[in-house]
Amino acid sequence: MAGSAEPKDPTRVQLCGAFAVELRGRRVDHVLPGRQGRLVFGHLVLCRWQQVSREALVEALWGGSPPRAADAALNALISKVRAVVGPDVLRGRGTLSLRLPDPAYVDVEVAISALHTAESAVALGEWRRAWSSSLATQFVARRPLLPEADGPWADSWRRRLDDMRVRSLECYATACLELGGPELPGAERAARELLEAAPLRETGHLLLMRALAAGGNVAEALAAYERLRVLLREELGVDPCRAVRDAYTELLG
Repeated sequence: MAGSAEPKDPTRVQLCGAFAVELRGRRVDHVLPGRQGRLVFGHLVLCRWQQVSREALVEALWGGSPPRAADAALNALISKVRAVVGPDVLRGRGTLSLRLPDPAYVDVEVAISALHTAESAVALGEWRRAWSSSLATQFVARRPLLPEADGPWADSWRRRLDDMRVRSLECYATACLELGGPELPGAERAARELLEAAPLRETGHLLLMRALAAGGNVAEALAAYERLRVLLREELGVDPCRAVRDAYTELLG
């Protein structure tokens, strides 16, 4: 069908897992100037809808211990990156910005959009759409972001991706429960993975209880409740929330 084919020569950037950059169909990640070139490009991609100061790039590259000639070193690095990606992509002098050629697919942006779709689909009861969108977020969010990077800017993005992964697992487990049948084992797997990442997240315990009960393992579901009760009592001195207690009462009945 006309207009349904994927556009030729797309731009793709992968920041989670193996670093990869494809501009207009041409791979360029291997010709960026080493680790620092990858970090500058990655930082600018994550901030591509705003202007980035030179000071922010110095902080991203060297943290609190920049070299004595940091400004000159940054100038040289920016020139090398610009030579690879082109002046139409890397713009500015005093402040810098990245303008990726359209259509551009950035894995982190795709994950953010997919999570929004998944959570909206759960709210609307559109379980198949929630199932597929939450998987798209997990595919990105469970891989490490820019493993070469350190510092507050990278840690902040990693925390955001960790939260996205937890929320996508919650959407996925919920969708699997509602779809039922062959998707039920996926609900249990996702609930257990969610609890490994966020042990105090009560919705994760509730999803695990529901998944176990739906699979015919009511005793295990009751045991899951007891583990949560003990955990919350020891860690926080509180009882499970009303939704979890109600689910436990229903299991007993």
